Amino acid sequence: QVQLVESGGGLVQAGGSLRLSCAASGSIFSINVMGWYRQAPGKQRELVAGITSGGRTNYADSVKGRFTISRDNAKSTVYLQMNSLKPEDTAVYYCNGNIRGTIRSDYWGQGTQVTVFS
Repeated sequence: QVQLVESGGGLVQAGGSLRLSCAASGSIFSINVMGWYRQAPGKQRELVAGITSGGRTNYADSVKGRFTISRDNAKSTVYLQMNSLKPEDTAVYYCNGNIRGTIRSDYWGQGTQVTVFS
C-alpha cells in the first residue's frame, strides 16, 4: 500500500513563507511525476506545481516566481517552497504522485491547510 503524507502547512502573514513536504512510503517501485494541488473553499482543485523524476518543473501562472517545487528521489519526497504568500494562496494543499507499486496509479495525500492573512 502506498501512502503520501504531507506536512508544513499553517498560518502565515501575507509576504511570509512556508515550506510543504510530502513523503511517499510503502511498496514503491518507482515514482514518476509528483505535484502539488490546492483547493480553496467553493473552488475546484487546481494544479500548483509539478515535477518529473528528471527534475523538469511546471507552475501555475499565479505562483510563478514565488513558489518552487523540488524533490529528493532518494527520500521519495517532494517539497513546495512558498514565498511572498498572498491571502489568495489560502487553500488546502494536496500532494499527488504517479507511483508504481504493485500497480501504477495516482495517489493523493490527506491535504494540509495553508492560511495567509493580511
